[in-house]
Amino acid sequence: MLRSILIVGLGGFIGSALRFLVTRWFQVQTASQFPWGTFTVNIIGSFVIGLAFGLSEKGNLLTPEWRLFITVGLCGGFTTFSSLSNDTLLLLQGREFVAASLYIALSFFLGLLAVFAGRFVTTQIL
Repeated sequence: MLRSILIVGLGGFIGSALRFLVTRWFQVQTASQFPWGTFTVNIIGSFVIGLAFGLSEKGNLLTPEWRLFITVGLCGGFTTFSSLSNDTLLLLQGREFVAASLYIALSFFLGLLAVFAGRFVTTQIL
């Protein structure tokens, strides 16, 4: 159990640090109210988790430890539902109703599409 906790913790540390860097980069590079950083990490994380589960389903190409590291640790630290919720609230408070609606809809549908694409790549192409 301690080994699993350390695996998840290491993945979470790396994922959280990467999320910070990506989000910070978007904050510096864009002057938009739209939360591009959180949006981007959530879509990329969805694709990566799709890849990981696709690899796991295709002949166990990932060990249980690697799957735990990538899905729970790395993707868990990299993606963020709480930031998505807060960003949406900020958009709504700023009366950016169209942007908030697009953010919610695109985050969900592109995230779902990204998971599908990740699984498709691993199960159909590799």
